[in-house]
Amino acid sequence: MKIGYVRVSTIDQNEERQIRALEKLEVKKIFIEKVSGKDRNRPQLNEMLNFVREGDVVYIESISRLARNVLDFLNIVNELKEKNVEIVSLKESIDTSTPTGQFMLTVFGAMYQLERDNIRERQQEGIAIAKEKGIMGRPKIEIDDKFINAYKEWKEGNITATKAMELADMSRTTFYRRVKEYKRN
Repeated sequence: MKIGYVRVSTIDQNEERQIRALEKLEVKKIFIEKVSGKDRNRPQLNEMLNFVREGDVVYIESISRLARNVLDFLNIVNELKEKNVEIVSLKESIDTSTPTGQFMLTVFGAMYQLERDNIRERQQEGIAIAKEKGIMGRPKIEIDDKFINAYKEWKEGNITATKAMELADMSRTTFYRRVKEYKRN
């Protein structure tokens, strides 16, 4: 049986391109999910792994749809192999029914892990630079007269905390952070 696995990382992303590619191959059953591929904790992936039987072929648009780290990827491939299920990746033109396909699958899996690790490293470098420059996150909302007046009214029991937050023009989290700061001073 031809089985498809489709994954996009977020709810906002569109999986239609992957589905159409699989439908052209007359895939009989497609498992679709909108979740990060950073780990194996994915309901549709697990359902697909439980569904497949000996002789089935799992079609994926690309290796990165199946897993984003080489260990998970190789474990999934191994699990399918133990069930005598082959994998075909359309983007990379890989078919695990051949020795060359098995080798290339491992190479591409390692490349996707490298790509993910490089992205993570660049993010960390960017965060470190931003922290160094003092531009991390949104600017701090300072304690001003609006906050002080709202705080006093709230502490005297004249208004609710929600009303005080509204008057101070602050979110709940920011309001309580400023309350702690104000109490310390």
